[in-house]
Order: sequence, then structure tokens, then C-alpha cells
Amino acid sequence: MGVRLMVVDDHRLLAEALASALKLRGHRVLAAAAPSAGAADLVVSRAPEVCLLGTAAPAEPGAFDPVVRIKRERPQVAVVVLGPVPSPMGIAAAFAAGASGYVRHNERIEGVERAMMKARAGEAAVDPQLLQGAFTELLNPAAQPDDEGARLLQLLTPREVEVLVRVAEGEDTRLIAAGMGIAPSTARTHVQRVLMKLGVGSRLEAAALAARTGLLERAAGRTGRGGPGAASVPPPRRAAGPSGGA
Repeated sequence: MGVRLMVVDDHRLLAEALASALKLRGHRVLAAAAPSAGAADLVVSRAPEVCLLGTAAPAEPGAFDPVVRIKRERPQVAVVVLGPVPSPMGIAAAFAAGASGYVRHNERIEGVERAMMKARAGEAAVDPQLLQGAFTELLNPAAQPDDEGARLLQLLTPREVEVLVRVAEGEDTRLIAAGMGIAPSTARTHVQRVLMKLGVGSRLEAAALAARTGLLERAAGRTGRGGPGAASVPPPRRAAGPSGGA
């Protein structure tokens, strides 16, 4: 019995080619679409048995947000992700979001069809070798000579490193300027450059990224403001304004 399905991929040619191949094999394709956004809306409205959802970057944050919404609003829809050979985090993120399977983009049509049938039957649809490789990498991660924190630190000037540490300590622009002996406008410029270089949109995101990657500890050590954990407990400061008899 054929499967009622949808094919959603940002690459329209891929979506339509796969849909055509599956139609020839007796499956009912409700839609083959390439939405830059709104994939979840489309699937929720059509309610297929299986959704083949393409992604080019399975390890990117938010890549599987559509899966989360589909499973929340249409839990009966089985989602099979079509993507590149993923990192272990990519596979883990897909299944954590609620996907029923993960199939590589270069899989033969027979493999895609088997994954669809297994997913519709409520089974996990993933190549055992792909899953084994993911678990092997998770359990035995390759040594990285240059970690993410070190890479990010190389993007910043010494002044920007100090600004980042002060931002993580919760200092506002006025305190940063006073502590570094610079004008508030200069401090604001430094903060904006730090956010831009780190690829984040707010001071909170910058502090979170720095803490998560170990950048915060490295930065604190470089500026002499303490070792690991020092950035979460600001050192005592003198008042920024003039003191009594100075």
C-alpha cells in the first residue's frame, strides 16, 4: 500500500525529482515544496502520513524546529529527515526533535522508500552503519588541536577581550568605560565589534557563547581578571566618580 507523503526541501529540483520518483513507485505525494520558511505550516495543514524533510545543515541551531512543531500539532505524522552525512550532534538533534528517521541525501530511492515504510510503521528509520558511526564519534571524539574557544579568541583584539570579560561580569557601557579609562562611545563601539565578531545579537548571547566554549576562562586569564569562574563573580571596584578628598 502506498504512503501518503510530502516532500519538503529548500532545493525545489530535489524535492520535485524525489516526489516524481516516489509517485512512479505507487506513493501518493500530497505536495513537493521548497519553502524558505513555513514548512511546518504546510505539513500541519496537509497532514500526510510521512513527511520527507530536507536540511542542508543538520547541526545548525534551529534546523529541526519545524519537526518539533509538526510533532506537537500532528503527532501522527512521521518525519524522516533527508540530509548530508551528519555529525553525531546532527543525528541526535533530529531524533530529539521527534524525527522518526534520518536518510542521507545520496541514498538510493529504494533506501528512501524503506525509511518511509518503517517510519509509517512507527519504527526508527536510520542506517545502522550511520548510527554506529555517530555513536563511535560521540564515545571517542577526535582530538581537536584548536577548540572553538581558542578559535573565537583569535578573532578579538586585547581590548575587545577585556570588554568581553566585563560584559560577562554584567558591566554596562558606563562601567566598562570607567574601568578601562575610555569614553562611553568608545566602549559602546568595542561592545558592538565583539558582538559582530562572535556572530551574536546581544550581550547575553555573547556571555553565554563565551561560557559555553571556554572562551570566558581563556579571556579572563589573558586579561588577568582571574581564572575559571572569575567572570561570574566581579572583583571589588572603586566608585567610578570622584571620591571625597581626591
